Amino acid sequence: MAGRPRASSQGMLEEAASELFLEQGYAKTTIEQITQRAGVSRNTFFNYFGQKSELLWVELDASLKALTDALGAASDATPPLEAVEQALLATAAAFPAGRAPLVLTQHETMGIDDELRAAGLARALQHADAIELFLSCRLTGQDAALRSRAVALAVVGAAAAAVGRWAADGPAREPLADYVARAAHPVLTGFAIG
Repeated sequence: MAGRPRASSQGMLEEAASELFLEQGYAKTTIEQITQRAGVSRNTFFNYFGQKSELLWVELDASLKALTDALGAASDATPPLEAVEQALLATAAAFPAGRAPLVLTQHETMGIDDELRAAGLARALQHADAIELFLSCRLTGQDAALRSRAVALAVVGAAAAAVGRWAADGPAREPLADYVARAAHPVLTGFAIG
């Protein structure tokens, strides 16, 4: 079998795209340039990514799967809001303290402020949807559906604020889970009291 091993092709595309986005900006970078830099074919690109913008979000998109998996693994004995907090912290723990995703730290250099706002919001809402789905199966009583959505949006908002602060704090930052804990715990505690 000729060509790069499958696992390394995706990584090479991600690395090539990051380099080009930083060198010449996101808008000026083409898929052809990315594949050329990575040393793979255009077809290989489309085996991994449907469009160029997906390369910006690889790490954050993986966090949605991690969050969904963590929620799915939660014990039925764990109180629902505690399970959400544990899942958020487990998801955050996967991000090394010394390296935040470039989409968060280099968005100005890459010229993607608008993309960050639009696609970032859509991805945050996907995280909220996962939490809402989990809570809708766990919360009971009057307004359970409303509470599920309110908790999900509030805690994802808190987590997004934590991620933003974490990214802005630079390479000497604390682990992301510490930021998320400080932002999400008060929100979840407030809903638990209410």
